Amino acid sequence: MIRSRFGAFTPARVVAGDHDLSGRNVIVTGGASGIGYETAKALAAAGADVMLAVRDRVAGEKAAVAMNEAIGADKVVAGTLDLASLSSVGSFVDAWGDQPLDILINNAGVMATPLLRTAEDLELQIGTNHFGHFVLAVGLTRALLNASDEDRLARVVALSSIGHRRSDINWDDPNYLTRPYDKWEAYGQSKTANSLFAVGYNARFEEHGITANAVMPGGIMTPLQRYLPKEEMVAMGWMDEEGNAREGFKTPEQGASTSVWAAVGEELEGVGGLYLEDCAEAAPWSKDNPVKGVMPHALDPESAERLWALSEEITGVTL
Repeated sequence: MIRSRFGAFTPARVVAGDHDLSGRNVIVTGGASGIGYETAKALAAAGADVMLAVRDRVAGEKAAVAMNEAIGADKVVAGTLDLASLSSVGSFVDAWGDQPLDILINNAGVMATPLLRTAEDLELQIGTNHFGHFVLAVGLTRALLNASDEDRLARVVALSSIGHRRSDINWDDPNYLTRPYDKWEAYGQSKTANSLFAVGYNARFEEHGITANAVMPGGIMTPLQRYLPKEEMVAMGWMDEEGNAREGFKTPEQGASTSVWAAVGEELEGVGGLYLEDCAEAAPWSKDNPVKGVMPHALDPESAERLWALSEEITGVTL
């Protein structure tokens, strides 16, 4: 089991603090708020040039200004990316071109939405969380290869969740075209897909200089909960009646720490296909501690290959 010297509540800036990322290019999807914001700020403070790939360009530009002011350097810019539109993803990829990309952090996501659909009529959660990021990563592969050399490998970080325990992939109807919709099952399926994507991407590119790992950031109150009423979060034990997060929840900066470690940690140089949490390789899931660990279906190599084929079929994007 791979572990770092950091823990569950280490701030992201501490994880990044010993690294000089000058000259490295980073893309963080959904970097205008929440853990994406803290991930981007920590990497920029360590010297990286960071692109916030965001749906709301105005919010992204405001976030970039705030980060640059906080770190005292012009290291962060914003670009338009709507993961619920594959044409928007394609436009973002085209705009980036073959410019070397050292780190891609697939951070953006939606959770527990009502039944909504993307521009391509995909169910919104798997469409945004997985298929949009799949097209993005495949499209940026040449840029990632261009950043890799004998001294360091490029890295892809895919944000998953303990929510993956709620569902494996429904291979017959992943987009809820015929079966009844369940928002939590749909979220779980999308988070399983995020982890399997890291397994599949790593299998294809580790020997060519790109590694990919999945990350469980922990429980954090961020805009990800926008679709959840307070009453539901109280009933689930996420917060008390006054709206205070329960003990064990992290701040956004603490929640960003594992993403940052996945992006820069020396322990992970040349290592991919893992599911990480609390700045360490996750242990197998067990009923004794149901909010930690990884289930076998989220790391299954055969499922990763099946998902890759399904993703190419659905999106029309191939390597």
